[in-house]
Amino acid sequence: MINGSPVTPREHEILTILFDLGRQVTSVLELDELLAQIPRLIRRLIPFDAFAVYLLDDRRSELRVAYSVGYPEDQPPVRVRLNHGLVGAAVASQAPLLVNDVTSDPRYVEMVPGMASELVVPLLHKARPIGALNVLSHERDQFSAGDMALLRQFAAHVAVALVNARLYERSRTDADAFETLADIGREVAAILDLDELFARIAQLMRRVIDYRTFGILLLNEERGELEMQFAVQYGEKVQVPRVRLGEGLVGYAALHREPVLVPDVSQDPRYIPVVPDVRSELVIPMLLKDRCIGVFDLESPELDAFTKRDVEILTLLASQAAVAIENARLYEAVRANEVRLEKEVRFAQRVQAALLPVGLPKRMKGVDVAANFAPARELGGDFHDFLAPEANTLVVAVGDVSGKGVPAALYSVFAAELVRGRTFRRRYLPDRSGPASVLSSVNTILHQRQLEEYYCTLCYAIFDLKRRSVTIANSGLPYPIRATADGVSQIELPGVPLGSFQGSTYDELTFTLHAGDLFVFCSDGVFEAMNPNGQEFTAARLLEVVERSRDLAPREVIANIFASVETFRAGAPPNDDMTAVAVRIT
Repeated sequence: MINGSPVTPREHEILTILFDLGRQVTSVLELDELLAQIPRLIRRLIPFDAFAVYLLDDRRSELRVAYSVGYPEDQPPVRVRLNHGLVGAAVASQAPLLVNDVTSDPRYVEMVPGMASELVVPLLHKARPIGALNVLSHERDQFSAGDMALLRQFAAHVAVALVNARLYERSRTDADAFETLADIGREVAAILDLDELFARIAQLMRRVIDYRTFGILLLNEERGELEMQFAVQYGEKVQVPRVRLGEGLVGYAALHREPVLVPDVSQDPRYIPVVPDVRSELVIPMLLKDRCIGVFDLESPELDAFTKRDVEILTLLASQAAVAIENARLYEAVRANEVRLEKEVRFAQRVQAALLPVGLPKRMKGVDVAANFAPARELGGDFHDFLAPEANTLVVAVGDVSGKGVPAALYSVFAAELVRGRTFRRRYLPDRSGPASVLSSVNTILHQRQLEEYYCTLCYAIFDLKRRSVTIANSGLPYPIRATADGVSQIELPGVPLGSFQGSTYDELTFTLHAGDLFVFCSDGVFEAMNPNGQEFTAARLLEVVERSRDLAPREVIANIFASVETFRAGAPPNDDMTAVAVRIT
């Protein structure tokens, strides 16, 4: 029964149809699919010639056609302001309108030519309008009060279905947006070139928000200004000014570290006009912890073009961009330092090479020498020198500073200059310039410098070619090798490394020189060179190389030593600097 009266078969049929239509319409969650089903379902209740679903845009206070049947296909997008036309009036009053002769109603606005009757039912959800159903017919008096009641009941189901579909679409869109943000975050984090990063951010941003004008401004903290780093569609003739911190919308957002959303820039006194047709603007600060490094600036020729959801999404994107930009800046700074350091290291290598002797001192006869130096890194701590403090006298010094790299190289330069200074003092103080005295003097000076973490091993030999003798002192360098007619052996001459202890003294050994005698001095990088199995080259292998090469020229002896070590290492990287010096008495 309805209102105390028995239900007629037709009423029962209509109630059944309404129940079925309500069930069908509320079961659809895809908005586009729902909009397409609505006119098909309504046609089961009411015949019509044209139909449209209008949805309300609260921000603009206007209705737009979301789906239509029978409307002209070439018609531009239909937008109706509240209280304008029958649709606008019905939504504004939240009451249905039935007009069976549209020519008699001054509110009627023709959207579809040739229509005579119109029935409008507002879509209400929780007493708030969200849109309207609009039914049109060519015939006058086509719709009745009963049709209006039926459409009103169906509209209640449609309103619920639309809200559910919008919520579903919003949740799915948000899920897609956050997934997109995660993808964007991973992608921009891998870009270390700033220009490439700015361009990629602008490109990827279109995946989460559509924009007409977009710029990235970075804060120059020294000047207190925001400087444009990248702009999209600002126009070639537009000169984007620097903006002082706190000025304009971008300066305000950067200073206060908060987003600025302006629906109508003409109403905001902070706005600085740059592009003539801008109507709305959105500025998002890029925050790194509590520090603002710049802003995203989006502008549109439409009023109220950006939403609070855009603010939420872009705030997350801006935080990802801030990290990526800071990483790129740090990389740029590190790379600049690397380039500078590489340049300085290359120059230091040239200096180190220039400080090493290229051959015998001038007018030196009766002896032949050769040497090679291979640092484990760009710079090394080994050094060697050939000096002639007096006529017919050759001093050979081979040193090795503890450690590797730049510190060891600096220490070795200092130690080498001390050796040179004490050597050339020989012509004035011959009694205090023997090998042991030189080592003691250098040890005292190095120890006074109090660089306890560094020390120097040094083998110092004075070849007196007139008296045919050599005197050697050693301070911890591996024992030198002597090859004579009697055989090949090491000269066992220990000593405390220079700089380790105050007052260290050193022993000397003197040998008679004969034509053909060969002396080989090597730093521990040769003896201790390792193969991939961790085995050392050892003195025994070096003695074998010298034995095989004893009749060769010094440069060939040195070449054989380095070639043998390289073969032994079998591709393993050097673990220490290597220096080898060969002296042949001719």
